[in-house]
Formats: sequence, C-alpha cells, structure tokens
Amino acid sequence: MSDASESRQSGEERSLAGKPETDKRTGPFLVVGLGNPGPEYFWTPHNAGFMAIDRIAEQEGVVVQNRRSKATTATFRLAGRQVILAKPETFMNLSGLAVAALVRELDLDPLLDLLVIYDELDLALGTIKIRERGSPAGHNGARSVTSALGMQDWLRLRIGVGLASEGNSTGQASGVSPEAVAAGGRRRPGRDYLLSPMRKSDLAVLDEVLDRVATATRRIIQEGPGPAMNEFNRRD
Repeated sequence: MSDASESRQSGEERSLAGKPETDKRTGPFLVVGLGNPGPEYFWTPHNAGFMAIDRIAEQEGVVVQNRRSKATTATFRLAGRQVILAKPETFMNLSGLAVAALVRELDLDPLLDLLVIYDELDLALGTIKIRERGSPAGHNGARSVTSALGMQDWLRLRIGVGLASEGNSTGQASGVSPEAVAAGGRRRPGRDYLLSPMRKSDLAVLDEVLDRVATATRRIIQEGPGPAMNEFNRRD
C-alpha cells in the first residue's frame, strides 16, 4: 500500500462520525468562525461565521475577548471537553494563519478537534450544511484554512447567505452567468453583496439560523459529526 493510500485510509478510519473513536476525545475542541474584524463588517453576510461564534458565546455565558494566536477567543466546557471559540483577527483571506496557529498551540488533530463555521453563497439564506471534508468552492477563507492546514479533511459548518431565485426550493442559491444576465436572468450576488450590511428582513432569518448553528455545534461536540449531519443537513 502506498503512503498516500495509508494516509487516506487512516483519515477515513479516524473520521467515522459518531463512532467510539469520536467519543473517546477528551482534549480541547476548537470552534472557529470566519469573518472580517471591524465594525463596518458586523452585519455583512461574509461575517456569518463571526455572528455564530458570538451567538454560541452568548448562550454559554462567555465573552470572546481573549487574544491568542492571531485571534480573539473564549473558553467554556461541554461534554467533558474544553471548547475554545475563536474569531481570527487576520481578515477573511488569511483566516488559515490564525486557525493553523491555534491548532499548533493547542496540539489538536484538525480532523477530530476542529470545526470551522463560515458563510456560503451557494446555499440559500435560512439553510446550513455540515461536511467533514471538501474543496473551498471559491470561499477565500476556506481556501486559506485548507492551505494553512495542508489538508481538506476538516469539519466545516456552512451558513447559507445566498439569495435563492424564484421557483428554486432546493436550498441552493442559483448562480447565473453574465451571459444569462444579459439574456434577462438574475445575477448571482458576489463581493459587493457579501461585504454590504444585510437587510433587516434577512437578518431576522439569520437570527433564527444562528440558534440552529449553536445547537448543531453542541451536538457535534457531544455526539460527533454523524448525528449532527443527520439532524441538521435535512432540507426543510
């Protein structure tokens, strides 16, 4: 068996969601929300990850204010583990620097001890999706995390911020090419949308979603990714 095959097999064995291997973990668990620091970004779609961290912290009675490894953090205990909440101070495109620094400082296995929460333009607002691995799919923060960790096998919870087109009830936000726009289609929102303050009506939807994200995060820590995916990845 080649080194690559052995590495892949080892990763598959260690990532059996919800199995006893997950239950044995007793060391720290890191939850990172991606976003941009600064008040001008507070209520933008691209800061959904930061909002999620703040919501979890609020529910756990802690404040994200301690500075360590290029991030602001807070700590609480859940299911016998120390849980570290973190918001990188490196801006979105360099998020991986803070994630990798925290992983090294805490001596974590990124496959088993890390959850990264971030916005996803290709998921409709009001939806969330948990995955154990995958490509960054155009998200600069996720790309930075993958590059810094040197692997794509890290758990992520994506918060939908896309605006689904009419007639699309699949939970996927429809991307429309410039050619389609010229022909009368809808333009897929991009950078300007992601970095602009959200409308009150959209924030109201996101507010409910953040409670779901907080619950899903606790489920992941308590029971493992498998049960959480079964519960929260189903489409409404």
